Amino acid sequence: GFLPLQGHVVRNWKVRWFVLLQDKLLYYKIEGGKKEPSPKGRILLDGCTITCPCLEYENRPLLIKLKTKTNTDYFLECCSREERDSWALDITGAIHAGHPVQVQELHRMKNSFKLLENISLHNIVERMYDSSTGIKLTRNLDQGSRYKETFTGSALVDWLISNSFAVSRFEAVTLASMLMDENFLRPVGVRSTEATRSSDPSEKFLDDSTALYMFAESSKKNTSSKEEVHFNISELSGTIVKQGFLVKQGHKRKNWKVRKFVLRADPAFLHYYDPTKAHNKPVGGFSLRGCLVSALEDNGVPAGVKGNVQGNLFKIITKNDIHYYIQASSKAERVQWIEAIKPLT
Repeated sequence: GFLPLQGHVVRNWKVRWFVLLQDKLLYYKIEGGKKEPSPKGRILLDGCTITCPCLEYENRPLLIKLKTKTNTDYFLECCSREERDSWALDITGAIHAGHPVQVQELHRMKNSFKLLENISLHNIVERMYDSSTGIKLTRNLDQGSRYKETFTGSALVDWLISNSFAVSRFEAVTLASMLMDENFLRPVGVRSTEATRSSDPSEKFLDDSTALYMFAESSKKNTSSKEEVHFNISELSGTIVKQGFLVKQGHKRKNWKVRKFVLRADPAFLHYYDPTKAHNKPVGGFSLRGCLVSALEDNGVPAGVKGNVQGNLFKIITKNDIHYYIQASSKAERVQWIEAIKPLT
């Protein structure tokens, strides 16, 4: 699948097509809407160590870090926590392919805790911000330093349980750790900051009245007037139904670029983002009301499509008769996107 990868020489981000094999991770360049036949590079997994979640970049909370046995670092970014965890599990399984007991333990750990289906981390944070029923923010002192608008670890655990997001303190700590992993929360002060360095995931968030936390800046809804001209806040407030990387044809130059697509309902909008940029602002989007969506046949290049594309195309026509040509990575993925979009039109 598609993942943004940080370059080694120029430290910019490029989207590449990754293929995981038993002993290596290959990545390919996409040119003109088609995967090049030879890999652009490879990551040898023998002796490799994986860090997930990787919090080295504040504006990129969904990173996986791979360090090869020659001490080369690779940073891969995913589009959701679920995708990140799935990639991390599969890569770790490949690294430990000769140790089936370790792989079984990884699967057990992955399935040991799951969020309720009707709960999203975004909804929890929205509730936390509520002025009347949200988490109470106070001034706190930590080793002589005074912090504004913070809350303690135990206060958040209490709040998650009292609002029925968790049924036990263990579940609440796990949930709080997820919020921290996704950069919604950040530790404040020595005690909570030091805990994040623990190798044990269950000990990274502290259920303690002396451990301080606060909302991360990136989770606050700061929208400039320039952004409001293009994207009204309301159209970005809908529930996320589906998200993932797809290849989109440009309107003017007709070139193909990988974009992160986010499908929202109530209101129904489809936005797309440049995954190589650190900011989380859409570069385009449109309302789905009155749109038509359909698959395009793979025999030949359809009218309106430029380049020698890979296939698995589908088209969205807006009510203003703007045509969007989009490429999925497989027929199954194309079907999933069309089925997710259709009920919202």
